[in-house]
Amino acid sequence: MVLNLIRKFLNMLHRLSIQNYALIEKIEIDFPGCLTIITGETGAGKSILLGALALIAGSRADSSALQDKTKKCIVEGSFDIKNYSLRSFFTSNELDYSENTVIRREVSPEGKSRAFINDTPVTLFQLRELTLQLIDIHSQHETLTLNESAYQLRVVDAFAGTSEWVAKYVVDHKKYKELDRSLLELTEKEKQSKLDADYWQFQFKEFEETNLQAGEQEEIENELKILNNSEEIKSVLSKCAKYLDGGDMNIISSIAEVKTLLSGISLLNPAYAELFSRINSSCIELKDIAGEIESAEDKTNYDPSRAELLSERIDLIYRLQKKHRVNSVEELMEVKRKVDIRLNDIASMGTEISGLQQEVEKLRQKLFLLAKRISADRKKCLAKLEKEVSLLLASLAMPNAQFRVEHILLETLTEQGIDKMKFLFSANKGSDLKEISKVASGGELSRLMLSIKSLIAKKTALPSIIFDEIDTGVSGGVAEQVGRMINDMSDTMQVFAITHLPQIASKGNSHFTVFKEESKNKTVTNIRQLSKDDRIKEIASMLSAGKPTDASVKNAKELLKA
Repeated sequence: MVLNLIRKFLNMLHRLSIQNYALIEKIEIDFPGCLTIITGETGAGKSILLGALALIAGSRADSSALQDKTKKCIVEGSFDIKNYSLRSFFTSNELDYSENTVIRREVSPEGKSRAFINDTPVTLFQLRELTLQLIDIHSQHETLTLNESAYQLRVVDAFAGTSEWVAKYVVDHKKYKELDRSLLELTEKEKQSKLDADYWQFQFKEFEETNLQAGEQEEIENELKILNNSEEIKSVLSKCAKYLDGGDMNIISSIAEVKTLLSGISLLNPAYAELFSRINSSCIELKDIAGEIESAEDKTNYDPSRAELLSERIDLIYRLQKKHRVNSVEELMEVKRKVDIRLNDIASMGTEISGLQQEVEKLRQKLFLLAKRISADRKKCLAKLEKEVSLLLASLAMPNAQFRVEHILLETLTEQGIDKMKFLFSANKGSDLKEISKVASGGELSRLMLSIKSLIAKKTALPSIIFDEIDTGVSGGVAEQVGRMINDMSDTMQVFAITHLPQIASKGNSHFTVFKEESKNKTVTNIRQLSKDDRIKEIASMLSAGKPTDASVKNAKELLKA
């Protein structure tokens, strides 16, 4: 009862829809069980199903895979992710989180590919980042990852139970690298700034010595205009003074005569009195004007030393404006302010660098402490990991297989700590242990990978795993053991097995068969879920390598009961 409940919660990939992919026109599959078996004759299209799954996992898209070249291909998978800690992925990528997450991949006839998570377009990088935690396709090609150092370290972490500590370390290490990069950039910037400091200091000194004042350019330009035209101005003022109050027939004398005449009749009529008052005021105003003109004429003299001083000042202002590509003194004063800020920034860089150095060193020490703790836990589990993998290999008809993990302690911090793991393997008695890539055959590598994944499935939450013909090169009792191991894995995770062996096919709690349908014009691949009776017939056919016999039917029933 409890196991069935666990299996229900672990049913991550619960629906797959495929349209216009290879020989598939349109299929929709619901996966009800935690161990799903997929069988079918060679060439029926099981690999096509795997290819479609690989598409939503982020594999390369190719328009040649389209059945109808005029329509787009759509592959869509629905995943129940409520029991997996994936909300942070959706938050960091600004995606809508849903416990039932739908991933869709579309390929156009032109070969253009688009990916969607819950109907929001995403990049292939984002798609792969998510599906890496949802789908694990295990095939002959995929076993090559077992040779990778990073994968080997992840295996050890899963077995040692250090994955959460490593996840925390990875976050801090990323921050450490970012800070260290910022420190390097700031240090380089300081070096360059010091080279530039003399230049900026010269610029600032020049501004200080110039002592620019707001509005002075306009004042100087106006004064220079007057000085440079002083002779003409003096001549004009002299003529004006003469017309107003010079000679016998000047304007003021004439107006004075008018004033005298109006004075005599002003008492006869109020209107004349008003005229007299106005002419009297005009006479007074003109006398004032004449006085000011005479005063201005006396003051208007060309001062060559003053003109030279002002010319030098305005030339300096013009030169600075041209140098700094501005048009006013106010803009020059703004340039000076920015130069001052730059010099202050250069002066404060040392303090900023010192503070950042302390922060980087503090985080580095924290990382080393955490890395040492992780390293100790990793090292502690190695002997048990080696023993359990060797026992599982022995149960898979490899009694003389040896498996060892070489632990290499690093002096520097890496993305995964201070450890490097190297898996060593020997399939035969008396053979030296060597790196997996140098000694393991394809079949041996598959069994080793199965053994390792079988172990870590008990230790940590794994994505849905698809075994593509994991049974290659095995039969009989070994096939039975492979089936049991896969079945045990389905206690804690969702497992799909594409198989040719009845011993494995009998272990599933849901069974699908892939088959071809041929018409006059085309061949299509289809898939259907088998009923209990259909399943007996399918396994019986696999046992007899052809049409079911009474004996193979009996054996099929026994296998399904086992």
